[in-house]
Amino acid sequence: MCLYGKGVARGYAIGRAVVLGATALEVAHYRISPDAVVSEKARLTTALKAAQDEMRELATTLPDDAPRELAALLDVHSMLLADPLLANEALLLIEARHYNAEWALTAQGQILGEQFAAMEDEYLRERGSDVRQVIERVIDAMSGSKSSRSLDKIQKTDESLIVVAHDISPADMVRLRGASFAGFATDLGGPTSHTAIVARSMAVPAVVGLGHVRSLVSDGDVVVLDGASGTVIVNPPAFALQEYRQMQQDFIAYREELALLKNVESVTLDGIRIGMLANIELPEEAELAIENGADGIGLFRSEFLFIGQTDLPDEDQQYQAYSKVVKTMAGRPVTIRTLDIGADKTMDGELAVTMNPALGQRAIRYCLARPELFATQLRAILRASAHGKVKILIPMIAHMHEIQSTKLALASAMRDLDERGDEYDAAVELGAMVEVPATAIAIEPFAQLLDFLSIGTNDLIQYTLAIDRADSEVANLYDPLHPAVLRLIANTINAGERAGKPVSVCGEMAGDPKLTRLLLGLGLTEFSMHPQQLLDVKREIRRAHSNALRTQVATILNRGQPIDPDLLNAQN
Repeated sequence: MCLYGKGVARGYAIGRAVVLGATALEVAHYRISPDAVVSEKARLTTALKAAQDEMRELATTLPDDAPRELAALLDVHSMLLADPLLANEALLLIEARHYNAEWALTAQGQILGEQFAAMEDEYLRERGSDVRQVIERVIDAMSGSKSSRSLDKIQKTDESLIVVAHDISPADMVRLRGASFAGFATDLGGPTSHTAIVARSMAVPAVVGLGHVRSLVSDGDVVVLDGASGTVIVNPPAFALQEYRQMQQDFIAYREELALLKNVESVTLDGIRIGMLANIELPEEAELAIENGADGIGLFRSEFLFIGQTDLPDEDQQYQAYSKVVKTMAGRPVTIRTLDIGADKTMDGELAVTMNPALGQRAIRYCLARPELFATQLRAILRASAHGKVKILIPMIAHMHEIQSTKLALASAMRDLDERGDEYDAAVELGAMVEVPATAIAIEPFAQLLDFLSIGTNDLIQYTLAIDRADSEVANLYDPLHPAVLRLIANTINAGERAGKPVSVCGEMAGDPKLTRLLLGLGLTEFSMHPQQLLDVKREIRRAHSNALRTQVATILNRGQPIDPDLLNAQN
């Protein structure tokens, strides 16, 4: 049996399946008597506290070799458990509608989950799984179950194990640390889910979004997991198993070869120096970037500070997070993207009224409409710049007046810090994400006015082709090789060259080694990607002749012909 999902951590895993149970959210629904309201609210409050205590205990007892991301992810779950949008609203449902505690909790969880599901940003959309996972913990506590996910079946063993689950929470990840698991396969999840984040940090193969793998696989089944293609094979025939074992050995040898490139310069065969930058979502991932030889941080998504928060993070909280990354990078540049949220969900958690969240008041539009929120973030970023090289990246720029307004806000933030006597880098660079087709088409004045440009290929492709890649019915039309997309990328890179401004690509195209030569042929000299992808891309760069590729790609584009990346790889 072959199942197909999304490969989120490369590699091959072969082992016996261990199927984790799932807490059923189809709980009993009944109304309680008015006399039972106080005791029912107390039952829910006690369970919420028990789940919080469990998260704190797990966070404080993490082993030294635990992935750095785990502590931060456990903190996210602790904050959600304390969030009034979950706890208080559920208590109100008990009081006002006389719901039993389980019904009230899952009803409010469904509301929050729908709000996250409506979000345009993939990382934010995945945070809906956090809500579901913390509710599972609370239901476990109310039922008196230590854990309904059968984690006790996983013991230390010399045999490789493939963990198969509906989803895997950060708390489950902690408990799994003691076992010799070889890979993860889950029904739910995407490239930015917790399973994906932790699996990549541990270099453990993982396939997510399989749909019904947990119900189709049994304990003890032999499972082959291909983290590159997103394929899971259950009880393969002997010849297939032998073939995958050889692929597994070849991949191990390949990774060992890649490791030798960590401290080697990223230079093409014709001597062009290529910048290798990392995308991160959590401060802890900065160390992973250094371990993989990153020249700096090309995209630090600041949204993680704002997720699951009723009260906005204040200036000091943001400063601590930003400065932690800057200090870790020790002089390497750190590009911090300002808040990219909005339209589909306001910061107080209320669902906004908008016809199309993707085209509404989001990203820089959202920030400029909330000057105090924007000023707080800019001051925090500026203060972090006192500790190293910091660059500010503005998302979803489409109009010149948005840049001018941002510069005014930045100057105002600097005056505030001057009055307080706080240190900062007055020469901090300001750049913009090129992810709106209008910006890429009319790029010249933007390139002149800004210090640098960063192409967000994920959104640029979606907006250019009118494709929501998260919509399974049209996801097959999402095409990074569409001539229109390639012309917009080339136009932006060429404008940056003429203006003498650096241009990077920070979307998924940058981290795909099959597209490395194509991007070099378009003139790209800065790549920014997940830290685990850096060495794969560096290997391709060191085997390519940049100028020859530029001539070849320009000729193909001018003729209006489609580009075959495999042909570029074969000829250069």
